[in-house]
Amino acid sequence: MKRLHVSVTVADLEASIRFYSTLFGQAPCVRKDDYAKWLLDDPHVNFAIDTNGDSPGLDHLGIQVSDEQELGEITGRLDEARVASATQEGATCCYVKGDKKWVEDPEGIPWETFYTTGESTVYGEDTRYAIARCGDDEEGDGGCG
Repeated sequence: MKRLHVSVTVADLEASIRFYSTLFGQAPCVRKDDYAKWLLDDPHVNFAIDTNGDSPGLDHLGIQVSDEQELGEITGRLDEARVASATQEGATCCYVKGDKKWVEDPEGIPWETFYTTGESTVYGEDTRYAIARCGDDEEGDGGCG
């Protein structure tokens, strides 16, 4: 099963939590000092907000998958598209660990496809901004290794 992922950088986390909790009709399932996440079934989306981005607004979009096979299917399609990408194995980001692939759409919007393998006690970081700078990544380090 796949779930759309939306990540928004916010200036005021508490105000945004209040707004989105009202909009979605439920509190976030994950809440940290700099991050909150709703895993919604209607609409089927992983919606996250945080204060870690460069500026408030849409940070990136993505597709969360439920197993490695689905991740392989989507990353295979992205490889066929022949666009610059960054692959990460064992990445830590957004208080979880997992494998992912980053690309940018024709308008420059970052997209990730990812499979979560566990939780993390730290926010971590990812290489979505390395796509344009470094190009394709065979070593899992954003292509800058």
